[in-house]
Amino acid sequence: MPFNAATKAARFSVAPMMDWTDRHCRYLHRLMSRQALLYTEMVTAPALVRGGAVHLLRFDPAEHPVALQLGGSDPAELADAARLGAKEGYDEINLNVGCPSDRVQSGTFGAILMKTPDLVASCVRAMLDAVDVPVTVKCRIGVDDQDPEVVLPDFLARMRDAGVTRVAIHARKAWLQGLSPKENRDIPPLDYPLVHRMVEAFPELSISINGGIGSLDEAEQHLAAGVEGVMIGRAAYQKPWAILGEADRRIWDEEPPFADPQEVVQAMLPYIQRHLDEGGRLHAVTRHMLGLFAGRPGARAWRRDLSEGSHIADAGIDVVAAALERVANGPLAAE
Repeated sequence: MPFNAATKAARFSVAPMMDWTDRHCRYLHRLMSRQALLYTEMVTAPALVRGGAVHLLRFDPAEHPVALQLGGSDPAELADAARLGAKEGYDEINLNVGCPSDRVQSGTFGAILMKTPDLVASCVRAMLDAVDVPVTVKCRIGVDDQDPEVVLPDFLARMRDAGVTRVAIHARKAWLQGLSPKENRDIPPLDYPLVHRMVEAFPELSISINGGIGSLDEAEQHLAAGVEGVMIGRAAYQKPWAILGEADRRIWDEEPPFADPQEVVQAMLPYIQRHLDEGGRLHAVTRHMLGLFAGRPGARAWRRDLSEGSHIADAGIDVVAAALERVANGPLAAE
């Protein structure tokens, strides 16, 4: 696998999350961390190759290093989609072998592919042959009645033999029947020790751990245990400043770009205005900013003012400025 910006940045990454990690979210996250690897929402290969939905690949150059996550199960189609992503400038192409939603299952991709590792190996070989950027896999430890102690090492061996050198493992099973996608993020028990054992068993693989990690303290503990990367999902979205605001300092020993979330909001204003000038709606951007002040004075008022104000027809940047003024000038009770 080529070594590039994504390889270094994978030490700490924000997980791909449907309906959350769109380009506006990633721009916000990049303001807080210059180092973290950011992932797109999953984009299906059929939508790109057969549907011509290349607009889904749009991103701001400021987002680098940024990875495209693809969903699919046809090697040739995934190769074509990977080419489109590489041509667009993504630093990494990732294959989704972890999403448990019914819609994903019906398309024969996502977590259900844990049952067909030979097919996954064919897919990643085709993708690796198609592009010069890293091709990685995000998987579960198993699905349904599979025994993770057997299934996961076999799966990782097949990925390694296919040419993959970096894998992100969500340390939970996925139950394809009986649990909703939301329940699959919480109910199946986490098995971090299994992932740590895989690090020892596969020294030639760079393994990132994902699932239920809610703080930088936890991230540092996993890194100290030997994993080469930590991927945080919901916590990074719901309390982005608490996670990303200090990530550069604590993970890479680099000075963070901003000292507080107020500065981040100020830095977002020109981006928001450009979005509005292009005909976009305020809510499309500000919905990702609601958690910026989580746990800090004024957080509740910020969420309320921004949420209510951004839904008003023709809402403008003044809504954000007014909400920020309330946070800055308090006094408001901490939450």
